[in-house]
Amino acid sequence: MSRTAYVNGAYVPTRDALVHINDRGFQFADGVYEGIGVRRGNMVDLEAHLDRLWRSLGELSITAPMDRGPLRVVLSEVIRRNLFSDAFLYIQITRGVASRDHAIPTVDIPASLIVTCKRLNFDGVKNRALAGVTGSTQPDIRWGRCDVKSTGLLPNILAKQAARKTGAFEAILFDSDGYITEGSSTNVWVVTEGGDLITRPTTDNILAGITRARVKTITEKLKISVKEAKISIEDAKKAQEIFLTSATSCATPIIVLDGQKIGDGTVGPVAKRLIDAYFQFTDA
Repeated sequence: MSRTAYVNGAYVPTRDALVHINDRGFQFADGVYEGIGVRRGNMVDLEAHLDRLWRSLGELSITAPMDRGPLRVVLSEVIRRNLFSDAFLYIQITRGVASRDHAIPTVDIPASLIVTCKRLNFDGVKNRALAGVTGSTQPDIRWGRCDVKSTGLLPNILAKQAARKTGAFEAILFDSDGYITEGSSTNVWVVTEGGDLITRPTTDNILAGITRARVKTITEKLKISVKEAKISIEDAKKAQEIFLTSATSCATPIIVLDGQKIGDGTVGPVAKRLIDAYFQFTDA
């Protein structure tokens, strides 16, 4: 757990970290967030995360509480104060404090910035990936702007909880036509029966995952071809491999989906290559 948090200009003990009762993030989930892995003190893909954060702010017309340079300093200081070498850094920016009203305030109010940090066992992430996890398909009932990394995550929470009730690690979401969109907190990749590596296009209302982009770069270096296309739940269950990407998942294979083995029920060769290559990148 984070020992020290940053809240609106102050570094405070987490137990004393508070936001105003009328903060629109609390009242309406009117805010955005980013989660950044920290490996050996270094923030993984920091600039890509900041790019996405600024895009999300722009899509919701929220003015950034500070420029990117000062924010980098804040993030580094939170890591330093928490004495973590390997960690997960959480940034949340809300529209700020205003009297409760659904309409966006017509006067400028300062955005709220909260940064916390918790320990992340990267060795554990790698070991979990090399062992594989289970998945459970769940209907995608999220809002129509999943490209924005909004703090409004209740549909994701419900999907994850439904999956956990079945004993699964992750919920694999599917749209009204039966095609996989993404996981409740991950992007999804499939190695088809024919050996094609497929992931859903980010233009189809899914989040443009930073780790997803990094893995795509790694596949290019490994000369592994990737197709962006839809794939049905039915075809995914016939696949050779399925794996997940996120800042805390690396390239974690799903070896069982809805109780059915994927491939031979073990971690496949494509995922193994990507797991090794991803950790070579983070450890460089």
